[in-house]
Amino acid sequence: METDSINSNFSYLGRKFSDLNINDDSAAFSDCNSDRSGEFPTTSSQSRRLLVTCTSDNSEELISQLVSDLQSDDIDDQKQAAMGIRLLAKNKPENRIKIAIAGAIKPLVSIISSNDAQLQEYGVTAILNLSLCDENKELIASSGAIKPLVRALKLGTSTARENAACALLRLSQIEENKIAIGRSGAIPPLVNLLESGNFRGKKDACTALYSLCSVKENKIRAVQAGIMKPLVELMADFGSNMVDKLAFVLGQLVSTPEARAALVEEGGIPVLVEIVEVGTQRQKEIAVGILLQLCEDSLTYRTMVAREGAIPPLVALSQTGTSRAKQKSEALIEILRQPRSGNVAASARNI
Repeated sequence: METDSINSNFSYLGRKFSDLNINDDSAAFSDCNSDRSGEFPTTSSQSRRLLVTCTSDNSEELISQLVSDLQSDDIDDQKQAAMGIRLLAKNKPENRIKIAIAGAIKPLVSIISSNDAQLQEYGVTAILNLSLCDENKELIASSGAIKPLVRALKLGTSTARENAACALLRLSQIEENKIAIGRSGAIPPLVNLLESGNFRGKKDACTALYSLCSVKENKIRAVQAGIMKPLVELMADFGSNMVDKLAFVLGQLVSTPEARAALVEEGGIPVLVEIVEVGTQRQKEIAVGILLQLCEDSLTYRTMVAREGAIPPLVALSQTGTSRAKQKSEALIEILRQPRSGNVAASARNI
């Protein structure tokens, strides 16, 4: 499987930049640590009893009963069971393995395929909470959860779509699942969620796309699904509180020529130059890295970046930025000041 870091290794005039990757993405991305859809309704006496029981210490017997009820012919019993498993898995991490061992995952996968929107949502959310346990991820994937999760991502309620994105993110942390998730059609609905979801949905989609797009074929799928338009539009909104996340996703993508062409077509160069000028230190460093990749082999893109007024903020960054930002800025300035030397960077790689 081919994976890429956020910046490709390359050289310019004999200087190697393989050690300048932005790897500190932990602050920009936080995992979907559990569902955030609120506790389930407690209006009925049955729901209230379930809440009390789920917070008790006698979980084994309850888990066994809930797993049995998941397979009931009564949809209300299934809903109560999925709700109970979701709560047990959310609030007590030690229950996550117990629930899997008790055989809950396969009936939950069946529930995710339900045409009842509420039942599907409860099933997706239960699977998300179970996927927080690393030991469960492989079993969830091998039980056939990926395609039903993608279906929920496309057609489910707002909460189901968000939690499906998070569950797919968790499953994608097993490297071989990334291709399976991409080939199951997850990328276009994730791009749609990034473009049209609420704030939480956008963040969840962005995080899932960042994970999945470490694989080259998923980068191509993301570009074909139109990811550049929402990426560029959201990055231009400094009030979105998502610029760092979006820049990391873009940095994953621009190692491919298709992504670079789409970025330019969607007006990404002015946005990146503005980030270099007024962004945070980390945003500036990521943006310079992206511009460096964009300009490395393209005279046309170098000319466009220079005409956008990139050199003054790059000079400022080369004097005041982090050590990595300074080196990247200096390298990009050298490239931009030789716009007619279309093959300089390519030749330098052979030194």
